[in-house]
Amino acid sequence: MKIRAITLFVEPTFEPSRGQSFFDAARHMFADQVQTLRLATTPFPSWWRPERFPAIQARESAELSHAVGAEFICLGPVLLRHDAGWLDTLPDIVGSGRGVHVAAEIADTAGAIDVGRCRAVAEIIRRISTLAGDGSGNFYFCALANCPGGSPYFPAAFHKGGSPRFAIAVEGADLVLESLSDAPSLLAARQRLQAAVEREAHSLSAAAGQLVEATGIAFDGIDFSPAPAPEPGKSLFAALEALGLGRAGSPGTLFAAAFVAEAIGRANFQRCGFSSVMFSVLEDVLLAERAASGQVTVYDLLSYAAICGTGLDTVPLPGDVSQDALAAILLDVAALATRLNKPLTARLMPMPGLAAGDPVAIDLPYVADGQVMAVDPIEGGDGLRHATRLQMQAYHHPREW
Repeated sequence: MKIRAITLFVEPTFEPSRGQSFFDAARHMFADQVQTLRLATTPFPSWWRPERFPAIQARESAELSHAVGAEFICLGPVLLRHDAGWLDTLPDIVGSGRGVHVAAEIADTAGAIDVGRCRAVAEIIRRISTLAGDGSGNFYFCALANCPGGSPYFPAAFHKGGSPRFAIAVEGADLVLESLSDAPSLLAARQRLQAAVEREAHSLSAAAGQLVEATGIAFDGIDFSPAPAPEPGKSLFAALEALGLGRAGSPGTLFAAAFVAEAIGRANFQRCGFSSVMFSVLEDVLLAERAASGQVTVYDLLSYAAICGTGLDTVPLPGDVSQDALAAILLDVAALATRLNKPLTARLMPMPGLAAGDPVAIDLPYVADGQVMAVDPIEGGDGLRHATRLQMQAYHHPREW
């Protein structure tokens, strides 16, 4: 198991020298365990100057993150309370070419779904998809539903405010696979996985405690969502099959995913963020293969989102997917997040010029090859547009149902 990221959360006024000291200490302390060091700020609309070009401010932010020793920076989301005009800056930020990550909120932590915002964000996704010929732009952007700050995974990461803090994100699909393989029973598999998560988490927490002592920066915990990687032995979908319930993607997959999520939930450690199972289509070689063959659909992924930790992640879609279809998917994610009171994201990736079934090859680290997934067209989509025209933005999902 590796550390996917150590993310430092800061206010925009943080002292760069303190950030550099932190990342130097983290790099020394964790050595080759950690893949990336990352910086996340409070949501950018609260501190950016609206009169300045977004691309320029994005480049400045990227340069600052690199200067202090971070490979990537996440500027946080445009929240529902922010003026919708900030959404228009998102394509410019992603298009700055510096790997800056951003997000947009479609449902807040109070249970409100903004229908109009879902439709607007759908169009932003379409615009971002055209920024790079391979459709990789949306790798740096996602929609957030019921997501508080503090998760170390990008692009969902943002600082809740206050003094600097840090958190750890893991790449642990291999740990799940090892724990579940050849288990004599479901009870033994759960016990083995819970014990393995606690063992690794406690080891990471001990090292994090040393980093706190060395830097004076508080530790918020571990997001133990076992992220996959596009290499042998690091597929979460393969780990589900190790339970012996048959081919992942067929009936029983939802149970297997819930089983893993429950075992992680039982583990005793300082947790933050999602801390559940993670289905990332273009980061998991077996899931990408099953999606390419049509054995896993977008609607299957939505059902998994009911029990998983992240929602829809790196989902390759047709380049001509309509705004209505994207908005409807976002509404479904928002409904699950608010109804179940859990954080979910949607990182949807339309592929310019490609149709369902076409091969996808994106030149990015940690991304597997795959195929474009089909999306049913919206029939009679005027209903969604009409709701938006009536300004039904503040739809509160009653959680007492």
